[in-house]
Amino acid sequence: MPNAKVLSEKQAVVAALTEQLKGAASGVLVDYKGITVAEDTALRVELRQNEVQYGVVKNTLARFALNNVGLESLDEVLNGTTSLATSAGDPIAPMRVVNKYAKQLGDRFNIKGGFMDGKVLSLEEILALAELPAKDVLQAQALGMMLAPITSLAIVLKAIAEKGGEAAPAAEEAAAPAEEAPAAE
Repeated sequence: MPNAKVLSEKQAVVAALTEQLKGAASGVLVDYKGITVAEDTALRVELRQNEVQYGVVKNTLARFALNNVGLESLDEVLNGTTSLATSAGDPIAPMRVVNKYAKQLGDRFNIKGGFMDGKVLSLEEILALAELPAKDVLQAQALGMMLAPITSLAIVLKAIAEKGGEAAPAAEEAAAPAEEAPAAE
């Protein structure tokens, strides 16, 4: 039986992991077997830039923490080397960055499983979400779509103002009465 000090340290790690998981909008479990220090450093830098917490976790301690937050179905992927990437802000960020490195590093870096908003995701769902653009990009696209009609109106009004308020040639043709066509005999 482990001594009291070791047991209390492990309980503290489980408690910290549980809090991290409770505060996370999403997370991804990864098998990182065989990556180099340089590759791991680059991964950690990119994850940090995207405000993603990342760290290697012991499977047993991760299992206790996942069970504490109701993600028991992830127990089956907790074998071998395991690291955990979570994000409290952008829920797509951990999936996007981890998927990018999984593509680059091949069999040495694999996604084991993940979750979002307390729901376990399949590998297909994780990969589909990973292909979405970043939150900032999505917000910019939505804003651009909302501004498009206003921008078009401004361009038309500017064109009319530059002509001194004259009607455009197409509008003049539409306003002039059409000549009657000769009757077919």
